[in-house]
Amino acid sequence: MKVLTLRQPWATLVAEGIKQYEFRSWKTNYRGKILIHAGVGIDKEDMKKFKNLNLDFPAGKIIAEVELIDCLELDEKLNEKIICENNIAYGNKKRSGYAWKIKTIRKIDSDKKIKGQLGLWNYDYKVKNKI
Repeated sequence: MKVLTLRQPWATLVAEGIKQYEFRSWKTNYRGKILIHAGVGIDKEDMKKFKNLNLDFPAGKIIAEVELIDCLELDEKLNEKIICENNIAYGNKKRSGYAWKIKTIRKIDSDKKIKGQLGLWNYDYKVKNKI
């Protein structure tokens, strides 16, 4: 199954359904289910913004299964739409590149530590074993 590694707090915000777009400098033609892997990297300044949400921010684990439903090139209009839809997750920052539209299917609770990778990568994921 395809996997995308995200730093915290972004991985948890995706898993909780708070963040519905992931920003990348590159586009993908892939659509379908992907796993969200919480990498070991942390955006410390951004973590401060979300500490009041009382969420867990695990590291080195697969924490959600999502569906990638679109990949949109960012322009002024799309930036404004994304900021208006969810200022909590995105702030007022204008972005360039691509917005990957995702919807959370389910959170995954696993204790298995997994090393992440750059880009979309593959992992032999078995649902009944819950990783």
